[in-house]
Amino acid sequence: MRLTPRPEERRPDPPPLPTNDRRTVVVGTIVWGVLLVLAIAFHGRLGESGHGWWVWVPVAGVLLGLLGLWYLGRRRRGVPDGEATP
Repeated sequence: MRLTPRPEERRPDPPPLPTNDRRTVVVGTIVWGVLLVLAIAFHGRLGESGHGWWVWVPVAGVLLGLLGLWYLGRRRRGVPDGEATP
């Protein structure tokens, strides 16, 4: 009993769907930024209930979004992974 088809029986992979990765990362980063503002606004109440650490979750989201934008910029310029920018 085989769980996967033989290589000669395998259909070719479909082409990737066209997407706008930059827009997706920008929208996600903005959403995390709004959540950060709300978490800072309610930090006192969050701290009283033992959830003061929740502020760091949107901080991580914003930082990862900025890292993603940096990575997409490198990819657009054609800089291979692992190489320094010129």
